[in-house]
Amino acid sequence: MPGPDGLLFPNAARTGHLHVNTLFKTYHRARRVAGRPDLRVHDLRHCAATMAAQAGATLAELMARMGDSTTKAALVYQHVAEGRDRIIAERMALLAEPLLAQPTFPDGDVGRWRP
Repeated sequence: MPGPDGLLFPNAARTGHLHVNTLFKTYHRARRVAGRPDLRVHDLRHCAATMAAQAGATLAELMARMGDSTTKAALVYQHVAEGRDRIIAERMALLAEPLLAQPTFPDGDVGRWRP
């Protein structure tokens, strides 16, 4: 529902929460159709938090997003995903590009590095 306090899973009348039986009936069907009857609802939370971390969320942002009160709980989602090291290296290279394109001054000095 719209608004900062809007429900993610409202009932059909949009007057309150979706009944848990309705939610699980739909979820269990979706798992079966996806060929993943082993997935738990909590797995969706873990997937969302991991994706947020991979998208660049800081530890503090993950804590706020997931409602975690300790860094230990939020760190669970910071595990390394396959291929992430290459992405990080490529993004670091992009940060360095402006430094590599610094002009050369008449005295041959390329200037001082300034972050």
